[in-house]
Amino acid sequence: MPRGAREITLRFLAAPTDAGYSGTVGGGRVLEWIDKAGYAAAAGWSGTYSVTAYVGNVRFARPVEVGDLVEATARVIHTGTTSMHILVRVSAGKPKDSDLTPTTDCIMVFVAVDENGRPTPVTQLVPETEADREWQESAVTRIALRNEIAAAMAAQTYSDAGTAPRAVLRFLAAPTDVNWGGKVHGGIVMRWIDEAAHVLATQWTGSASNVAVYAGGVRFYRPLRIGHLVEVEARLLLTGTSSMHISVHVRSGDPATGDLELTTHSLIVFVPLDTDGHAIPARPWVPVSDEDIALRDHAQALVEMRNRVDAERHIP
Repeated sequence: MPRGAREITLRFLAAPTDAGYSGTVGGGRVLEWIDKAGYAAAAGWSGTYSVTAYVGNVRFARPVEVGDLVEATARVIHTGTTSMHILVRVSAGKPKDSDLTPTTDCIMVFVAVDENGRPTPVTQLVPETEADREWQESAVTRIALRNEIAAAMAAQTYSDAGTAPRAVLRFLAAPTDVNWGGKVHGGIVMRWIDEAAHVLATQWTGSASNVAVYAGGVRFYRPLRIGHLVEVEARLLLTGTSSMHISVHVRSGDPATGDLELTTHSLIVFVPLDTDGHAIPARPWVPVSDEDIALRDHAQALVEMRNRVDAERHIP
């Protein structure tokens, strides 16, 4: 990608190792691809290392099959002082077909950093076409809505007073998780979020046939380092007719002390599938404690906010 280019496309085949438990490519792997494409665009535009700050409203429109040709296109659509708003679109289809079908899109926010890890200014994007202006307008419109969602998520209390089903994964961040800046890259963290949510969905439904249909409000608070102890906690907040809304917190820290700090928070939605791959009713969960009720209401409010974001998409 030439320095300062607005767009980059990654092309590759979905491998058998990319498959999830449903047989198609797992949502966590798609999130990794989105992050890699977004990083390539951000680093190319800024000319420096960039970190993932936020990923919003990832809707999985259709599954990616093993053997599909995949295109992940990332385009810089808006810049702040040190931030880059990047539209990432993933399309997939059989290699023999001329047309690929869109599977998902989202807007990511990256921040350019210097050699000391401090935010550093980026070249400002100047729209050149009407499409550029529409893309930029879409990004700017979402900023206030995104901040509203982030504030709502941060304001909630998650404690042992809640009785909702939970699943917790604990492990060390391995050298194979490292990114180009020597830390765990955002795509790996998003895959962990998907995996923890999948464990919880499987425990709740009694079946591994569950797929992610949405991931959003993924906010990265601080870097996660290789060798850190990682804890990924998934908690059920709300069930719908055929959906399970799951909040996931990622915490990490020095294993010598055991002190963990919040690194990432996200909401992800799973649906259970029958043997033919069709959505089926989800086992309902009924809140018990005051915290359960507050978190259920919080999840319902987030659904309304996400719908407002979708209504403001205006992406050409």
